[in-house]
Amino acid sequence: MSGRHRRTWASMAGVLAMALLVSACGDDGDDGAEGSAASADDPVTLRFAWWGNDDRRELTENAIAAFEDQHPEIDIEGEFIEWSQYWDRLATQVAAGDAPDIISQEERFLREYASRGALLDLSEYDDVIDTSQLDPLVINGGEVDGGLYGIPTGVNAYVVYADPQAFAEAGVELPDDTTWTWDDYIEIANTISANTGGAVFGTQDYGANEAGFKILARQHGEELYDKDGALAFSPETLALWWEYSLRLRDGGGAPQAALSAEVQELGSPEETLIGTNRAAMAWYWSNTLAALSTAAGRELVLLRPPGESEGERTGSYLKPAQHYSISADTEHPEEAAVFLDFLLNDPAAVDAIGSDRGLPVNLEQRERILGDLTEHQVAEAEFLAEIQDDVVDSPPAPPVGAGEVVDIIKRINVEVLFDRLGPDEAAEQFISEVEAATG
Repeated sequence: MSGRHRRTWASMAGVLAMALLVSACGDDGDDGAEGSAASADDPVTLRFAWWGNDDRRELTENAIAAFEDQHPEIDIEGEFIEWSQYWDRLATQVAAGDAPDIISQEERFLREYASRGALLDLSEYDDVIDTSQLDPLVINGGEVDGGLYGIPTGVNAYVVYADPQAFAEAGVELPDDTTWTWDDYIEIANTISANTGGAVFGTQDYGANEAGFKILARQHGEELYDKDGALAFSPETLALWWEYSLRLRDGGGAPQAALSAEVQELGSPEETLIGTNRAAMAWYWSNTLAALSTAAGRELVLLRPPGESEGERTGSYLKPAQHYSISADTEHPEEAAVFLDFLLNDPAAVDAIGSDRGLPVNLEQRERILGDLTEHQVAEAEFLAEIQDDVVDSPPAPPVGAGEVVDIIKRINVEVLFDRLGPDEAAEQFISEVEAATG
């Protein structure tokens, strides 16, 4: 995340507050909430914003074309931009009163916009948006203060990737991921590195992503955040997270500090250690299976995180890959809701988008398309089906300011890896900085 990006989110509360004030001052008594009636002769135009690469743009444009074929009274204008610029532009648009009608959201930022009144409560449009077939394990991830401000596009899970060929070449068996412990994970990684003379690391360092720590916290009966957005874990649990990491570094199972610090900033699968056949394991979201396997030139497999059978409960959860939201300033909320319902439930939209935004959140549609998925998509779907019964619940929506945690945990992780902070000190600093960012 760039420095400009950090500054944008640090000042988001002020930016959105200004946007709301400008909107209120310009109110002439007709808020235009219902807009004008749409017809094929005089269609309404809705703007739909999303981030991603060119492949996602093509898939999304195919879905838009299918929608417009069914609804000639509504035109959809796509606004596509790369992730690194998306949030800066969206913040500027909201501040200027020029937000897109339909907005792609990420869970870290959903509460920020919802709490400032920038999004519609979608539960008020339940007569238009059918949620009856949406996955109950993720649907409440879009709830903020009793309202529904985002609906998941699809689901994925944070998992351990394993390279069977690397395991075989190191003479190490793949673990039983239903029973392996954190000690097993560390021992396996250290053994792989030792058996290959360091040519292949047992695992990439995992300490720079709070999604993994969230799993460990849940295994200990805690959460990263509670439903009110407050931190809900003990310092000891976070210290343990980094203690495990140092055991991997010191045992050779993970790289030394300089390489791990470099790898945690890489965005392309082709640059990762597992993607270049230099590591046997790594932690990523399940919907990157195709990209990482393609980069590695060999088939990777998905494993449950270690420790699922040794804690107070399982820690794995199904995460909304993204959310769809509707701007509170849209002049056409009903039409926006119709489009959102189409994206979630219509076979034409699901066929166009596939699993690009996670496996479909609509359970009927997820099952329907299994036969049309690629080999990697089928593997992901089967894995998610395997763990579904073990998933206890979904974490609450992150608090306002949670976007800054991305940088906080990366920076503190580097300090730990270079021994400039011990695990206990790192835990206290993380708590202090996150409380300041989200308080």
